[in-house]
Amino acid sequence: MLAPAFADPVFASRAVFRSVMDAMARPGTIVATAGLAQAPFPFNLGAASVALALLDHETPVWLDPALAQSPEVTGWLRFHTGVPLTDEPQQAAFGFIADPSMMPQFEAFCQGSIEYPDRATTLVLQVECLWGDRGFSLSGPGIRGSRTLLASPLPSDFTARMRANRALFPRGVDIILAAGEMLAALPRSVHVSMEQA
Repeated sequence: MLAPAFADPVFASRAVFRSVMDAMARPGTIVATAGLAQAPFPFNLGAASVALALLDHETPVWLDPALAQSPEVTGWLRFHTGVPLTDEPQQAAFGFIADPSMMPQFEAFCQGSIEYPDRATTLVLQVECLWGDRGFSLSGPGIRGSRTLLASPLPSDFTARMRANRALFPRGVDIILAAGEMLAALPRSVHVSMEQA
């Protein structure tokens, strides 16, 4: 039996879309999603909400092994969004990753081009926690001075990946972090300047 989608699809999709845009505009700020009561395991509510709000039949999606091997997840996505799933990260507009510690290098995904930077992949990483009072030091557009963000688990070389990603700007991937119903974003423009505490 498929898990349900949003109880109020129009209102909830708009609300989640606004939350994602707010998170992208203010990197490292933790925002809430709402409207989804349950998601198929191992999707968490935040990542599943992003999927429902942003995906459609024209949006190719790559799933990491933990998600791709779940018939509940793939069936739910296809039924509620009509999304085409791809085995090729380079072809994906979005990548959903349930186990960030084992995720591919960013270079495996589409980085966009100088002419079409918007064609880069957006990666949605499921994490266990998001905290705004310690962790990485973030700076750049949308941040007054600096901001801190702790997310876990992430790859051990995450700060190096983010520095290399920033060097590609305006190319490079964008990151959405999802913990429970909470989201934070690390767009390609953000500077990550210290190791997690």
